[in-house]
Amino acid sequence: MNAAAQVQGGPLAEEALGALTLGGFLREVCERHGPREAMVFHAEDGSVQRLSYAQLWEQANALARALLARGVLKQTRVGLLATNRPEWLIAAFSIVLAGGTCVALSTFAKRAELEYQLRVADVSLLIFERRVLERDFAAELLDLCPALATQSPLLSPQLPFLRAAVSIGAPPQAAGIESWTALLDSPRQVPQALVTAAAAEVAPTDHGLVFFSSGSTAKPKAILHTHRAAAIQCWRWPRIFAVDREVRTWSANGFFWSGNFAMALGTTLAAGGSLVLQRVFNPGEALRLMQAERVSLPVAWPHQWARLVEDPAYAGTDLSSLRYVGEASPLRRHPSVKSDWQEPVSAYGNTETFTLSTMHPSGTPSEIAGNNHGYPQPGNSVRVVEPLSGRVLQRGEAGEIAVKGPTLMLGYLRVPAEETFDAEGFFRTGDGGFIDAQGRLHWQGRLNDIIKTGGANVSPLEIDAVIAECPGVKIIATVGVPHDTLGEMVVSCVVPQNGASLDEAAVRSFAAQRLSSYKVPRRVLILSEADLSMTGSNKVKTAPLRELAARRLQNA
Repeated sequence: MNAAAQVQGGPLAEEALGALTLGGFLREVCERHGPREAMVFHAEDGSVQRLSYAQLWEQANALARALLARGVLKQTRVGLLATNRPEWLIAAFSIVLAGGTCVALSTFAKRAELEYQLRVADVSLLIFERRVLERDFAAELLDLCPALATQSPLLSPQLPFLRAAVSIGAPPQAAGIESWTALLDSPRQVPQALVTAAAAEVAPTDHGLVFFSSGSTAKPKAILHTHRAAAIQCWRWPRIFAVDREVRTWSANGFFWSGNFAMALGTTLAAGGSLVLQRVFNPGEALRLMQAERVSLPVAWPHQWARLVEDPAYAGTDLSSLRYVGEASPLRRHPSVKSDWQEPVSAYGNTETFTLSTMHPSGTPSEIAGNNHGYPQPGNSVRVVEPLSGRVLQRGEAGEIAVKGPTLMLGYLRVPAEETFDAEGFFRTGDGGFIDAQGRLHWQGRLNDIIKTGGANVSPLEIDAVIAECPGVKIIATVGVPHDTLGEMVVSCVVPQNGASLDEAAVRSFAAQRLSSYKVPRRVLILSEADLSMTGSNKVKTAPLRELAARRLQNA
């Protein structure tokens, strides 16, 4: 008789972890690594700011004293809208030390999205970066909440809970907006003993962070996490990545994504390394930082790798310090890079599970890690169910992935629990996959993205992984387009690298050498990057792409 498609990770109690609140996490890493450099920030004016772990602890506590004096109480929701800079880390940890809940807001959010996120999260105090690229967030905020200009008791009907804001950078003339510097220098601060007492009363199960989903089609969902979920994943990532305390991590991806919070921030601080911060991704500046700061772990999105390689400075940059560079990264092929590190890409997770719920850590033999997405993390249960009935399937049968465990979200804000979790507390992810005979998860993509062609199910992720290796391909996304006889036709949409000459025949020929015939795209569309609609986390939105592909083929 076949085994049920449900597997459990090892006991959580046997995993080596530290404190399970975010304030406790910061306290432990700062006590352990006090004089070591925690972060370095190269500002636009040419100045360089370096903070040790001891200084990070001191500044986070100083801001917590000011926040408590301004009425931040346990689980008060404080918004944080900023790029990767020292103030982001200081603010995030100060909020949780004071007992508040940090609402991580994306600097990519458009005005309407920002208003929605502030409202759905009931943000009462907002810490924001004044200017990011061409945007003036102070002007947008005053437009959304005009009462901040006068700090009127009759605040904005759109944002009825927002009472005050703090500007990183020169604030506008507005009574309800205080500058970051003024906040820290203000005499309105409680004694340190009150911060210590408040942090001690925060429990691992208390509300710690709110993240927002990418929002591929509908409005992004506000995902509420406990301190425990975030702390567990931060402690885990040095083991997953197999890094040592000398790790120096560069990333320009926002810490307002749970992935970068755990993978970059969590990995580095838990290991005792240093974060090399970049506010906004610029490939030339990124290369300069990697060389100047001797970066060993670069954390980036796939499209950023391509832009680094295309930058004029790439060939002449000394990247010999890069140690943790996976085989899929083109940086591995730079002449100065000597890395044999195995990136733990055989993994599966969601924002709802605060990154990975299944994985193989770096160093897992390829015969175990290859062509699957790993075993459950300690404490986790993973099952595959029939999407409509919820019936647990047998191993090898494809269905919907459902997960439960200590890093699972508390839920979506303003959404009832019964609409989010099943009767046994499992979160139905909407992703398709199966569990093999060895108990390893195989993720096949979003259920509504699986292509059904000629009676066969085809994963676009598998096709994309192959075509991504085709010379000259910068971005690849495969979709199913309605077809009279096949049901759906496999169509791959490709954006070439700058200067590359690609045509449909060449891409199909490349794919045909590596894929079964029914998986080879019947059509390949060559697009520009401007043709693509992207989520805030730079994933291609499949629904608009499917519509675009159908129109192009109809008009061809």
